[in-house]
Amino acid sequence: MNRNIICGVVFVAAFALVGCGKEAAPESKLPLVRTQTVGVGGAAQSAEYAGSVHGRYEKNMAFQVGGQIVERSVQLGDRVAAGAVMMRIDPKDVAQKTAAADAQAESAGTQLALAETNLARYRELYAAQAVAAAVLDQYQAAYDAALAAYQTAAAQATQAHNALSYTELTADADGVVSGITAEAGQVVAAGQTVLTFVESGELEVEIHVPENRLADIAVGQDVDVSFWAMEAAKTRGVVREIAPMADNVTRTYKIRVSIPSPPKGMALGMTASVRVTGTKGGGTVKTAAALPLSAIYQTGEKPCVWLVKDGKVTLREVSVESFGANEALVKGLKDGDVVVTAGVHKLHEGEEVRLGAEAGKP
Repeated sequence: MNRNIICGVVFVAAFALVGCGKEAAPESKLPLVRTQTVGVGGAAQSAEYAGSVHGRYEKNMAFQVGGQIVERSVQLGDRVAAGAVMMRIDPKDVAQKTAAADAQAESAGTQLALAETNLARYRELYAAQAVAAAVLDQYQAAYDAALAAYQTAAAQATQAHNALSYTELTADADGVVSGITAEAGQVVAAGQTVLTFVESGELEVEIHVPENRLADIAVGQDVDVSFWAMEAAKTRGVVREIAPMADNVTRTYKIRVSIPSPPKGMALGMTASVRVTGTKGGGTVKTAAALPLSAIYQTGEKPCVWLVKDGKVTLREVSVESFGANEALVKGLKDGDVVVTAGVHKLHEGEEVRLGAEAGKP
């Protein structure tokens, strides 16, 4: 009995082993990767710069005469109307010089009147042949000298009156006081800056661009402008001016962006964000592609990305322009390149892959 049972067990085991040997090994599946296609426009062709709102016309104000400041009627940030007096200099000394110039002009006028009377008298005597021509010439010369002296004294008097008006520093347009460098009681020289004045008639945004991105921007180019203090305020800007030289300290180029239609609430000093889309002179200029940080593959000194072509991956070196919170701006890619954005450290050169959904798509 036991012998029959043992034989049956051996037979079943042998049959099971034969069946297992006939099962086919499961096929290995190709790795599934998430990708992003580099294309023209959008984030792949843009760069963003922080800036601030300035007045197009900013000027350093100064007195045209020196003296002691006796009144400052504006504060930092005050809005000033055209013609308003912002500072005054003590006018006493200038007034004395004006009075002296007026007296000299009056004296010269009296001398001119006397010379004119004498010349008329001697012209009559010369016509009656009572005096020689040489005598008439002397009185003509005296009159000419008196006329020149009077004109000189009158010009000096006018200049003195102008200097008296220069003791008041007035605004020549509507604007805002953005800086004050002198106080009441301080003695200043002619031409010394006492305050900074910004005309409020036309506002624009100032940004600073590094030299390696300067070629992407041109005068007259349209840009997108937004304001941190006004999340919904977005408007179109136009590049008005590009500095010909880089700043000595920051080594960046100052660029002014005019705002043709400023949004309501836009004010001096606001922080703005300018997005440059890379359109220069009506064409498309390649700037940098925005990729997720997970797409960057780096094992040595050079950063790389995996590109998918004909179902296989290949490694491509790139240069990283800047890092953001969740993305990096890279150069070295072409329009239409398919970049792997996840699982880059598990891939091998030439490996076949399956394409999943692209980044940003369901």
